[in-house]
Order: sequence, then C-alpha cells, then structure tokens
Amino acid sequence: MKANSRTSEIRNITLIGSVVNLVLTIGKVIAGFVGHSSAMIADGIHSLSDLATDVIVIVFVKISGKEKDETHHYGHGKFETFATMIISFALLIVGIGIGWTSAEKIYNSLNGELIDKPGLIALYAALISIVSKEALFWYTKIEGKRLNSQAMIANAWHHRSDAFSSIGTALGISGAIMLGEKWRILDPLAGVIVSFFILKVAWDIAKPSIDELLDRSLPESTQKEIEQIITDTNGVKSFHGLRTRKIGDHYSVEMHIQVDRHLTVEVSHQMATDIENTLRRKFGANTHVVVHIEPFKGS
Repeated sequence: MKANSRTSEIRNITLIGSVVNLVLTIGKVIAGFVGHSSAMIADGIHSLSDLATDVIVIVFVKISGKEKDETHHYGHGKFETFATMIISFALLIVGIGIGWTSAEKIYNSLNGELIDKPGLIALYAALISIVSKEALFWYTKIEGKRLNSQAMIANAWHHRSDAFSSIGTALGISGAIMLGEKWRILDPLAGVIVSFFILKVAWDIAKPSIDELLDRSLPESTQKEIEQIITDTNGVKSFHGLRTRKIGDHYSVEMHIQVDRHLTVEVSHQMATDIENTLRRKFGANTHVVVHIEPFKGS
C-alpha cells in the first residue's frame, strides 16, 4: 500500500472516531450536570482526552507518511511511534486521574460525606457510551492491524479505556439509583477498579513504543528468519554483524556477508541484491537493507 493512501485511510478512520468522541463528550458532560453525576462529568472529560489523542494520531501519522528527506534519511516512520507513546502517556494520566478522584470520593464517603444520587439521564448516557466506544474500539483495532499502524491500535485501546470507564460509571450510577444511599460508594469503587485496567493498557502500549524509540532489535523469531534467508542465499559463506530495528511500520536490517574472495564484484553484488530482494518480499517493499560484502578467508 502506498504511503499516501495509507495515511489517508488512517486519517479518515480516525476522523470517524473524532466525531463520535466529540458527540459523546458534549452528551456526557450535559448528562452529568443535568443528572447530578460527578462520575459522568469525569467520564465526559475522559472522552475529551480521546478526542485529543485522535488529533495526535491525525497530525503525527501524516508526518510519518512523508518520504525520506535531507534531514530524515530513514524516513519519518518514528513520528507514528512517538504518537503512540504520547497516547500511552495520555492513558496513564487518565488512569491515574480516575483512580485518584474515585479514591478521594471513597475516603470522603467513609468520613461521612454524602455522595449525590445521580439521575437516570446519566445512566442512559453511560450505556450509550459503552456501546459506542466498544464498537469504535473494534473498528479502529481491526483497521489499525490491517494498515499496520501502531498509533491506530493504541488509539483503539484508548477508546476501550473510555468504554471501561463508562462501565464503571454505569455500575456506580445504577447501584446508587437502585440500592439506596449506602450503596452510592459503588460509583467511585468501580472507578478505582477501572483505573487499574486503564493503567495496564497504558503500559502495554508504551513498552513497544519505548523499545522502538530506543532502537531495540527485532524479536528473536524475526531475526532467526532473517538469518535463515542470509544462509540460504547461494554463495554466502558466512555472515556477522547482523543489526536490526524497527522504524515506524518498517524494518531496518544491516549485515556483513562473507563470499569467495575470487568472485567478481558483479557476482558478489548480485548476492547482496538477492538478499535485499528476499527480505523485502518477506517483510515489505520499504524494508531498509544494508549489506556489506567481505572476502571469506576460511578454507
């Protein structure tokens, strides 16, 4: 898939999520105020953070789709990785915020402060949010995998974190409405539990992004595949200095191969070309490959 086409698809899919998030943000905040539900107002702010990450994805993915230039010889793929890391940090902040606010409400409640009884409008808003955000999660995740976009997949999990938040809000609101005054503490208690789910998702998203930005080598299984391709190339006596990393949605592979020292430059170069072509067929046309040729000095 061409870079421009991929970038355009990611932008369009993310824009759909942005519209949903904008509607949900406005609807939740209004429902929170009308229904006297602080949990729903907080949930609306969470949706606002989703809207912010949608903007991050659109901006950074557009940059990452640019070809290499004089100042970025390896292209702009890591801009998308950077966007993914920002989203994970946003999730981390949201998780901490929800957990802190909920824990504070529990503490105040245990010390005699009465939690307001929410209205039905807040419950309806939470249920609508759950369905909308779960649908948006699956749509964004499936399309993100198809387009091999880390940022989209990370954003999909941000959508799900909002669904989790709304589940906690719905449980708390319904418990407060149906079970009476003593059970209103269910609202913040559910919020604390949900915050831990969000924090775990944030870490799961952040770790691979940090690894890539720190140029961690490709997984061992992938490196084994690369090694097999090198050794299967006709004429290669040995190899060493294999170095791998990920640049956005592309792989970068560098190596030194040893060939018969009596071979012509043309034949040796063809071996290097064969390795490059095989790796690009296996891992994508944009795979960055550098092959350094050395004379084999063994017997």
